[in-house]
Amino acid sequence: MNRPRVFAIDGIVPVIDPSAYVHPAAVLIGDVIVGPGCYVGPCASLRGDFGRLILEEGVNVQDSCVMHGFPGTDTLIEQDGHIGHGAVLHGCRIGRNALVGMNAVIMDNAVIGESSIVAACAFVRAGMEVPARSLVGGVPAKVMRLLSEQEMAWKIDGTLTYQELTRRSLATLVETEALAAVEPDRKRFDMPGVQPLIELRRQAQAGEQERESGAPHSP
Repeated sequence: MNRPRVFAIDGIVPVIDPSAYVHPAAVLIGDVIVGPGCYVGPCASLRGDFGRLILEEGVNVQDSCVMHGFPGTDTLIEQDGHIGHGAVLHGCRIGRNALVGMNAVIMDNAVIGESSIVAACAFVRAGMEVPARSLVGGVPAKVMRLLSEQEMAWKIDGTLTYQELTRRSLATLVETEALAAVEPDRKRFDMPGVQPLIELRRQAQAGEQERESGAPHSP
């Protein structure tokens, strides 16, 4: 079984819960604590060589993410936090069940409130405090509005999918050689689908338009 790239510094060794999955191409250095059921994707860099990095239970940190912080600080992702591809977290706190979108940057002492969503490519300035259940986006980031129930459910479904990926990876992910050609009747993954949020919105709009067109007109 391939092991993740783990390095001690000043005698401080990363901690990985046995139920977590850390990809062999990820790098963990120093004061990093990966909790139960977490997923850390390929090429993620978790550098606990200045401050402590904490991933609580059920967190996913996807491919090419970076976590770091100033000396003496903690960078914390609370339970069920969801960090999208290429995001950068520096000395910040991500609240329980919050999502940070792809390539977003969260700066020092920023706090992302519980169950909030930071849009892809947003820049959250140092010290910004985002209220719970908020949508944040832009450069610099601003609080745009409260999240809808549909958006909240979508986030939870996505995180559950990554928690299942943790279990799948622990059970079946192995390094192998590529095939030279596509085999006949190549199988697909048998797993529930999580649609992009834009597709869910389109479906909701189409349903609303259909209901309006079928409604009786007022006299």
